[in-house]
Amino acid sequence: MPARGTRSVDVYDFRRPTTLAREHTRVLELAFETFARQWGTQLTAKVRVVSQVACEQVIMCTYDEYAASLPPTTAMVLFALEDFDAKAVVQFPTSAALSWVGHMLGGNGTQIVTGERKFTLIEQALLRRLMEDALEDLRYSLGSLLVTPISVDGIQYNSQFAQAAATGDLMIVAGFEIRVGESIAAATVALPADALLPQLGETNPTRSTANAKELVHAQLAWVPVDVSLRLASARVLPDRILNLAVGDLLRLPHPQHRPLDVAVGGQPLAGAAVGANGSRLACVVTSTDFGDAAAPLTTPAMHVQENFR
Repeated sequence: MPARGTRSVDVYDFRRPTTLAREHTRVLELAFETFARQWGTQLTAKVRVVSQVACEQVIMCTYDEYAASLPPTTAMVLFALEDFDAKAVVQFPTSAALSWVGHMLGGNGTQIVTGERKFTLIEQALLRRLMEDALEDLRYSLGSLLVTPISVDGIQYNSQFAQAAATGDLMIVAGFEIRVGESIAAATVALPADALLPQLGETNPTRSTANAKELVHAQLAWVPVDVSLRLASARVLPDRILNLAVGDLLRLPHPQHRPLDVAVGGQPLAGAAVGANGSRLACVVTSTDFGDAAAPLTTPAMHVQENFR
């Protein structure tokens, strides 16, 4: 027990974060959920017993943490990835695997499996076929996320001595629940993070600011703005406004021959004549010459004019 008043501190390497971004987690969860359905279908066909596989969680952790979470004795099928020293792992209890083999050989699943033991040569051959089929399902489910060739490498039985990767290597670990008939077993699939993360892309991609002006102008062209069609404004005293009544007449200094103003945010951008579009009022742009005042809004002005044509 640590002394009272002291706290244990874990060293965190910011260059190698051990948590997945939310968007990456969701993509991987969907992929492993697809794999779970495929794996369940494949087990049903092979062992001739209704089987279901469910994905329970997807995390990223170091290989040391992953190995420490496994039982001391368990079946670990290792998969070699081209150009990577670290190996992928499919782990499940040996007792569950022996039950699957028993069904494949015609058993009814009532045989008693005592303890965890190594597989015989025949059992290894049958399990290898199961894993090769599962590997095809994994390739299909991950799709473009797994671009590295992968193949079955071997079987280990001790989680502490399997040496599938260096202790500090990051692994993407998916946890599964496998139900074959009435028996339930927990399984995991671990893949080197370096083999998957590059295909997931950046979580918060950034763009160069070298062409900031062009980027701003391009964005402005797609920002919605409120457009108004207005007459020339008149200046009146507050007393006139406060005493307005129904039937009062306000004189506006807008000649009959002058087009109305098309304005955005109070800034006139074009002249237009009143018209109709079906049952709705519309305006026809007649001029866009408003001098230098409209220059700062040239890009959105062009967008607005197109909407009014």
